[in-house]
Parts: sequence; C-alpha cells; structure tokens
Amino acid sequence: MSPHRSTVLTQLWRQLPFFVWLIALWMLLWGQFTPLAFVTGLAVAVFVTRVFRLPPVELSGRVNLWYGLVFLLTFFGAVVRGSLLVAWQVVDPRRYPGTAIVAVPLRTDDDLIMTHVGVTASLIPGSLVVEADRDRRILYLHVIGVDSEADVVKQRTAIQGWEARIVRAVGSRAQLEKIRAAGVTSPQQGGTPV
Repeated sequence: MSPHRSTVLTQLWRQLPFFVWLIALWMLLWGQFTPLAFVTGLAVAVFVTRVFRLPPVELSGRVNLWYGLVFLLTFFGAVVRGSLLVAWQVVDPRRYPGTAIVAVPLRTDDDLIMTHVGVTASLIPGSLVVEADRDRRILYLHVIGVDSEADVVKQRTAIQGWEARIVRAVGSRAQLEKIRAAGVTSPQQGGTPV
C-alpha cells in the first residue's frame, strides 16, 4: 500500500465518528430513521466536511460503553420528562411558566465536549442554547419553568451533570479528572457526584 493511500485511509478512519455523528444528527433533526434519511445524511455529512473546512478535532481515544449507555438512558428519560413538564406548563391555567437566560460555565476546555453538551441541552424540551461563549466556556440557555434562583441553580447543575456524563462516556482521562476534581453533582441522583 502506498504512503499516500495509507494517509487517506487514516484520515477517513479518524473522520468516521464525525460522519456517524453528523448522520445521526441529520436523522434526529428530521425525526426519521429510514434508509433514505441515512443516505441523505451521508450526503450532507460528505458535503459539510468537504465544503466547510474546519480545524481537526482530536478525539480522546477513550470510549466507556457503560457510561455511554447510562448517558443514553438518562437522556431519553430526560426527554420524556421534559416533554411532559413542558406540556403540563402549557395546559396549566393557574400560572404562566417563568423563563430565564441561564449562564452555565463548563468545566472542560474542549470544543467537542462543549458541542455535545449544547446539543444535548437543546434536545431536551424546556431549554435551548441561545449562545455559546467558546473563549470563556459558557453556554447560555433559554429555559422555561424557572421561578426562582433555586430553579436557576438546579438548571445549571443539571447541564453540568450532562457535561460530566459526556466526559465519562467519551472524554479524555485529563477531562475526567477535571470533572472529578470539580465535584459536579446531579439533582436527579440526590446530589451524589456524577
């Protein structure tokens, strides 16, 4: 095998997780998990990666399947819970749900982790990322159902909990140590470290 071909294959192998992620994101955006959605997602992924040249993102090379499964199950539970809460807030005639813009400082200094946290937070009904300050590592979210400072703290803690789950699943060892040192807790787990 020629050195040029080996380099091309190495680059394709490194980009494979991004292609898979872009295809999955495309299918989630359209809400369809069909062969046609897969093929169009693949076409969009190829187009995006070839036309919009982005700086290479280094993967951690570490994947923890157990924490990946925990993340997925917790995420789907949060989507169902968020859907029910938003639906109740809409039909509850007694009160108007409060809203707020919540600044969430992230613990890790990684563009990929920040993107995953932002996408996760936006996919859960009730919150939407309105701005991401890359330099200071702060996500700004528009959140509904916020009535007090305690609700703001709870929302901030929940997003940092998502960051911790993502780092446990795919983050580097240095990121994992940073999360452990920060002592991020999750209100869904009774305040225990995530």
